Amino acid sequence: MNLIHSSAPSRYTVTALSPLQAEELCSWRYEPPFDFYNWSSWGVMLQLGLEFGDEEIREKQYCAVVDGDGSLVGFIQFFPLLGVTRIGLGMRPELCGQGLGLKFMQAVVEEGLRRAPGDELDLEVHIWNLRAIRAYEKAGFVVSDTYIRRTVDGPIEVHCMVYSPEPMDAS
Repeated sequence: MNLIHSSAPSRYTVTALSPLQAEELCSWRYEPPFDFYNWSSWGVMLQLGLEFGDEEIREKQYCAVVDGDGSLVGFIQFFPLLGVTRIGLGMRPELCGQGLGLKFMQAVVEEGLRRAPGDELDLEVHIWNLRAIRAYEKAGFVVSDTYIRRTVDGPIEVHCMVYSPEPMDAS
């Protein structure tokens, strides 16, 4: 059952990612094996214009996910491709594994569909990241492909997962 369209209100709100929130993201530290998700320092991000360190990219592609108190819970990147919006995302490290993934993903999907209603939504996830894969599946994503992705740290195997608002036929 796809829970994205439930009548329960989303726990999180999606807003523009402010420079202060972007700087906060750079301070987050994930434990191994997730530590490759750690960002460079805010100074380096700004100096090199990397990702949300570039004001134009931050304004066009990045959002903050906040809770009812306005605390930063995570971020979303919506990278536009032809007919597809590729999602990048991250949750505050201490919130990972706490059962908050579905609510977080509801906010991600709702914002993605609002931004580009005609686009397919997809994301890439390392094949070993079973915790994330389960959260994405609960939110209505299905594996559409598995391939090797070249990175600066070497090749990695990833699943491409596509948002499928209708349950897949099991036959």
